[in-house]
Amino acid sequence: MSTATASPALTRNPRIPRTMQAAVYRGTNDIRVETVPVPEIGSGEILIQVATCGVCGTDLKKIHTGSHSAPRIFGHETAGTIAAVGQGVETYAVGDRVMVFHHIPCGRCYYCRKKTYAQCSIYKKVGVTAGFEPAGGGFSGYVRVMDWIVQGGGVVRIPAGIPFEQAAFVEPVNTCLKGVKMLNLQPDETVLVIGQGPIGIILATLALKTGATVFTSDLYADRHAIAASYGLLNPLDARGDVVSKLRSATEGRGADAVLLAVGHDALIRTAMEAVRPGGKVQLFAQTQHSEAIFDPGAVCMNEKTLLGSYSASVDIQEEGARLVFDGYHSGFDLTRLISHRFPIERAVEAIDIASHPKAASMKIMIEPRSSESGA
Repeated sequence: MSTATASPALTRNPRIPRTMQAAVYRGTNDIRVETVPVPEIGSGEILIQVATCGVCGTDLKKIHTGSHSAPRIFGHETAGTIAAVGQGVETYAVGDRVMVFHHIPCGRCYYCRKKTYAQCSIYKKVGVTAGFEPAGGGFSGYVRVMDWIVQGGGVVRIPAGIPFEQAAFVEPVNTCLKGVKMLNLQPDETVLVIGQGPIGIILATLALKTGATVFTSDLYADRHAIAASYGLLNPLDARGDVVSKLRSATEGRGADAVLLAVGHDALIRTAMEAVRPGGKVQLFAQTQHSEAIFDPGAVCMNEKTLLGSYSASVDIQEEGARLVFDGYHSGFDLTRLISHRFPIERAVEAIDIASHPKAASMKIMIEPRSSESGA
């Protein structure tokens, strides 16, 4: 791994500036747009000029809970162009269009052998940074990608004709595909996805691809309308009795599987009530520890399975990327989920809108301008 002082790049775009704008986390609920140095890279590393980066719910939770030390630069749904490659990098070249995973597992430890990659100690170590403690760095002009990410396949080329915005969804689609695969859905089964923000729609669309019947629940009709454009045609108003309506549609049983794509612990009980005896409830958005309580009798006597899915899987990296790239021209254009685009100078506004979702706000993107100052 890269621990030594960075050395000059072997190949570098001469137009790389010395400084860049970045959204710097300075403490709980404190994000500031600042001028910071463009990262230097070392042997085996690459530098990416960020074209776009999605604002993820996990980044928002870190910002608002103060769970991580400051300063940091968050943002991990990143796509852009390689601006420099370090000594020894032969697989990539300046000018390549790529997206990057900020986590890659070691592939050798106990957790990797059990394919629980997100629990690998190397996976937990973030390998992409724009400066300060590594935290993804995508809310900036440039990111440094460390050697184990490059060597481990964490940098994915973007095919010609695929926009950066579509490519930025490769990482979140991987996480969603991992969750859906864990449920082993069958064509004769019924699935409920609670929450129809961008992640909920992606989960529901991937569940639909298994042949299962998919119901979706959300507070906003506008979001159901967007979901319908992806073929999700069984909407349930979250303000109504979702459980009763779902049971009515399943001969009184309930769903075979429920995916909870909303980070509200109170909805865990709703999900457990909506799933049939012997069914599965997957927590997908509960990315902060809490004292949430569920009915243990539902697990024991009703044989309901409560499971979780977190982060991405290298086992499905190619499949997930192919879904995103091939899907752009065949009904899985994820850029239609984007409601707001902001330059880096307005990153604070972007994060505020993402933190207070409304009917008209879906995926928020921060898109650094190509003309960074300080060259």
